[in-house]
Amino acid sequence: MQKIFIGRTFRGSITLPDTKEAKQLFFRVKRAYEKRETLNISLLFGAKRLARLKTYQKGGAREELLNLELYIELGQILGFDTTDARQLKNAIELINDTAHTHFNIAKRVSLINKQAKSRTDQSYLFWDIENFSNITAIFNDLIEPNEIPDEHIYLAANPDSLYLKKKEWEANLYDYGKTLDSFNFTKCDHGKNVADDLLLQNFKRLRLQNSDVYIMTFDRELKERFLAHCHKSNNLFIMKK
Repeated sequence: MQKIFIGRTFRGSITLPDTKEAKQLFFRVKRAYEKRETLNISLLFGAKRLARLKTYQKGGAREELLNLELYIELGQILGFDTTDARQLKNAIELINDTAHTHFNIAKRVSLINKQAKSRTDQSYLFWDIENFSNITAIFNDLIEPNEIPDEHIYLAANPDSLYLKKKEWEANLYDYGKTLDSFNFTKCDHGKNVADDLLLQNFKRLRLQNSDVYIMTFDRELKERFLAHCHKSNNLFIMKK
């Protein structure tokens, strides 16, 4: 978390994205704001880079999008106009066909069982895929950056969702060289909260310690149940809406 001071006045805090240029960009924008210089996307990208962003980018220009989101959030905190950045962000997502698939997981994951993250040895993911099926975002923003191995990923889905969405899920997983069977995937029985119960059972059975534990669900009750059974040495992460 990066604190923002303008002069001696505290203006707020911001989480820097995991990009090579994030910290440099933060101080560049802050310095320009303090000097009352013109603030626009030229602070982020040079003319040649801006021109390249108007064409398809391998990987969907993911780092550029994260830097744009940082700039836009700084604008919200400091009160400067970011219309040009928002327009560029929308254009990049449209050109790269990520407008409906890009969902920045990293900025929505929140540590809930302690004040600060402790040192851990491994990472696990418990994923309610039927209620959180944005596979591209999960891989790009969570699984790959945190190097979560396939055998540490637990998924569950009920029969109805599996029947309706399996082809879509498998098609998206194919881009990463995976199938549902690449992970600890369980087809649930019918009934309310069955998938949640299975994920929690897997978590309890593993008796994890010194681990980063990510729960991909928006279900408040499931988050509370995981928290109740989480060892204090773990870092428990949930999704914020």
